[in-house]
Amino acid sequence: MTTLAAERSWLLDRGLLKLVHQCRRLILAEFGVKLHLTDNDLEDQLASYARQSRSSHLNNAWEELKKQVPDLAKQDDDKPRNYRGQELAEPAAAAKKEEPASSSKTRTITYRGRKMEVPA
Repeated sequence: MTTLAAERSWLLDRGLLKLVHQCRRLILAEFGVKLHLTDNDLEDQLASYARQSRSSHLNNAWEELKKQVPDLAKQDDDKPRNYRGQELAEPAAAAKKEEPASSSKTRTITYRGRKMEVPA
């Protein structure tokens, strides 16, 4: 049986602890949730908030932490990124989904007294 202290021995590294504190500060600023180092599911919560965040700083800090601690990579298993309950489109995926403007349908609307063509 492994203890929580044995599983989190990587937190004794000063550089890794600095990254964890940075993640905690960014999560507190964006979501208003204060994570504690003694939480049983700290790694799961860090991974969850990193997936939900729009902050590039939090994503970069989490990715750096995952690179240095291989056990954390299993926490973040390519789930789609969410922000406040809605799935975020990845930039590459969004470019593939866009259709050329010439093939899209348009409709006519009246805006401030003028007729305009807008995508349907």
